[in-house]
Amino acid sequence: MLVYNDTKKQFVSDVRCGFIEDKIKDCIRQKGLNAGQDKEYESWHNSMQFMRNIVPHPSYQAYSYARTIYNNCQTVTDNAIKLVPCAYLHNFKPEKKYVLDSSIYKEWTDEAPFFIKNQVSEFNEFVKSFVTKCSSKGDLLYYIDNGRIKPTKALQDTLVSMVEGHKEFMLLDEQVVIYDMCLKTMTQCKTDGKKRTIVIQGGPGTGKSVLAVNLLMEFLKRDLNASYVTKNSAPREAFLSILTNANVKKMVDIKQLFRSPFNLAACPENLYDCLIVDEAHRLVRKMYGDWSGENQVKECINASLLTIFMLDEDQAITTKDIGSVDEIKHWCEQLDSRMILNEETHLTSQFRCNGSSAYIQFIDQLLQRTQEYVDIDFAEMNYDFRVFDNPNEMRDELRKKNKINNKARMVAGYCYDWNVKNGRGDYDIYLPNDFKAKWNLANDKIWAINPRSFEEVGCIHTAQGLEFDYVGVIIGKDLIYDVSTGKIKTDKTAISTDDKSSGIRTLRDNAQAHRLILNTYKTLLTRGQKGCYVYCEDEALADYIRRLVCHCPNS
Repeated sequence: MLVYNDTKKQFVSDVRCGFIEDKIKDCIRQKGLNAGQDKEYESWHNSMQFMRNIVPHPSYQAYSYARTIYNNCQTVTDNAIKLVPCAYLHNFKPEKKYVLDSSIYKEWTDEAPFFIKNQVSEFNEFVKSFVTKCSSKGDLLYYIDNGRIKPTKALQDTLVSMVEGHKEFMLLDEQVVIYDMCLKTMTQCKTDGKKRTIVIQGGPGTGKSVLAVNLLMEFLKRDLNASYVTKNSAPREAFLSILTNANVKKMVDIKQLFRSPFNLAACPENLYDCLIVDEAHRLVRKMYGDWSGENQVKECINASLLTIFMLDEDQAITTKDIGSVDEIKHWCEQLDSRMILNEETHLTSQFRCNGSSAYIQFIDQLLQRTQEYVDIDFAEMNYDFRVFDNPNEMRDELRKKNKINNKARMVAGYCYDWNVKNGRGDYDIYLPNDFKAKWNLANDKIWAINPRSFEEVGCIHTAQGLEFDYVGVIIGKDLIYDVSTGKIKTDKTAISTDDKSSGIRTLRDNAQAHRLILNTYKTLLTRGQKGCYVYCEDEALADYIRRLVCHCPNS
């Protein structure tokens, strides 16, 4: 893929005038690829002379670019074209070379050598050893550039082998029915060229994400240009790590298949055969830096012949979340895409919480989202639900569970400050009995499966879309129980002023704030496959939950 094409004179002018990074970015995004993010853009602008730890190693960048071309351009693989990545840092000072030459980067420098300020001749020799004056056809670069961008057969085989090796991605029950319906709909779209949109609804643990990954695999096997999309990076990064067994080179290969909706606005209509949008309730109008973005629901539908939305409106947790049936319906009408939404596209079978939909009903009852009483026997269901008076005891019990297979985590709502991140202290969450904990690290994209992350508490954005064997939920003072009325109440003023993402604290619409807080806790309370442990700051709420569990009167 050519990312810049002009005369040498114009190139020099673009560099001097500061246009080069914008031209590269625009070209990459016009191709519909998920590249040219802020840090890469910065590196193009600065040519790496201000290298910092937060910027990817240049050899890694060069290698990942080469793999992107190899995995998405059939011309390269069909013609056995050799791609040799390297990096040239023309302003990088020799005395700082040891930083990039560290042994921790050897995996990348072996694949893509880098050259710095005083290595002009070495760089020239390296390039000369691989580049000839003319290809056999005389237009090799243009031949590559004009080929259709889509996942290659090699990439298809890579993902298929990864998914088929994991029992976690096996389809069961009604998932298979919807899976077959999606495949048939894709065939119709390719046959008549008409746009279609499928809305798959399902609560927590109904297998939406497993279905999404299987559809991606099958569409790739059918030589289609498909991609898995989520706004939140946590599910993408977790899937990548699980599928590749944390092999970073394999991650580079399949990363393009798991993308953000960022910059879909720049894609031509129907660039993709299918976009599978997981956690669609978290789509927003515009992400920071996505200057051409207008509405991510619209942009997903426009960019794909078939768009499949995985949706649970009860998991919308911020004021910016716009993914809903009504929003999808509106843009389907605007973009002439037939919307498919019926009983067949509704997932109800529960694969989380030990396979019991009754637990989800119990949580709705606990949060007083329903008037329907659920008589649930946790012992019979073999689900471990406990309410703790001491948060340390809850953490100790979870720690024991985590030692088994690294599948237990603590999570919390929006109530607690981000002290560590903002340099105000060593801990973020302080509770009675001298309980102290930190929020999950901002740069830990695989918190959910990182064996070193148990002591950190996951925020809703990190935990949503993921599941554990056991989850410990810290319920803050934004959710309380009014003994006098027997009602669950929410208090948006209890949300931390450090929370810049949910928008709940400053909402004027109290009903919406109430709904979003309940959605947040429902999402957190349904992350556990085998058990859920709860600590409530409000003692009355803890007592109320215990009475529900013991089948005692609610007041």
